[in-house]
Amino acid sequence: MMICSITMLDCGDNPTQEIFMTRSMTAFARAGQSLEAGELIWEIRSVNHRYLELHFKLPENFRAQEARFRAALQQRLNRGKVECYLRFNVNARQSEAINIDPQQAKSIVRACQEINQLLHQPSEVDPMEVLQWPGVVQETKLDMQPVFAASEEALTVALDDLLANREREGARMRDLILQRCDAIQDIVDRARENMPEIQARYQKKIHDRLDTLDIDVNPDRLEQELVHLAQKMDVDEELDRLDSHLKEIREVLGRDEAVGRRLDFLMQELNREANTLGSKSADIASTNASVELKVLIEQMREQIQNIE
Repeated sequence: MMICSITMLDCGDNPTQEIFMTRSMTAFARAGQSLEAGELIWEIRSVNHRYLELHFKLPENFRAQEARFRAALQQRLNRGKVECYLRFNVNARQSEAINIDPQQAKSIVRACQEINQLLHQPSEVDPMEVLQWPGVVQETKLDMQPVFAASEEALTVALDDLLANREREGARMRDLILQRCDAIQDIVDRARENMPEIQARYQKKIHDRLDTLDIDVNPDRLEQELVHLAQKMDVDEELDRLDSHLKEIREVLGRDEAVGRRLDFLMQELNREANTLGSKSADIASTNASVELKVLIEQMREQIQNIE
């Protein structure tokens, strides 16, 4: 009869029932299961990786089960470099048992007695020497099927805890990203609000410079140049795209799936618009806005690199 109990070992806070959509790829979990035959201990560590990469370190008699362990992780993980360690500490009572093959031992003793009859100086049969003969002592064969089943149960427990840790860390990262999104939105709103004033101020600067130079200027030609300049300074399209990307980031963060790659792509798009905003800048405020955007985008990118 098997006696078993599942215990969580050094796993941090108890997993909550709340399911977070965004998951981190960095986490650790440890789970143990006690059996009559011994103790099973799983340790799982995961870090960020472009794809799902699984590594197992198993006792020799568990090698044949690796495919089943691998399939269990592939069903529930999408990305990350995951290292799985399994230890099986056999119960001392199992290893202390010594089984002897009586027939084999009797055959060896009879053979020794027959040889003694042929010798001029016979010797007594040494029991320890008999035990050293192959086949006399039989190794205790442990029924591994219940152990294999228990190892899968313990792996499920460790995997549950790993996912809970990933979700807790993912929720923290999601909040940080949303905070940066709000900060970017504020910059975009200010830029849109200030743009007419910036354009008017720049046009006035040109008029003042022409007045200072005291030269005759064709009014139609000047108006054309000012219109052309206003078009070059126009960033409404970039600001609209920034609005659209921020909206999509918030929507993606609410999905119950792996979103890391999609978010990384959106960071590239945000950065592209921030660069264009800076290249069209004709005012120190616009230049500063572009720099602030890049700083916030880089902060988000650092977090997103670790999202599943």
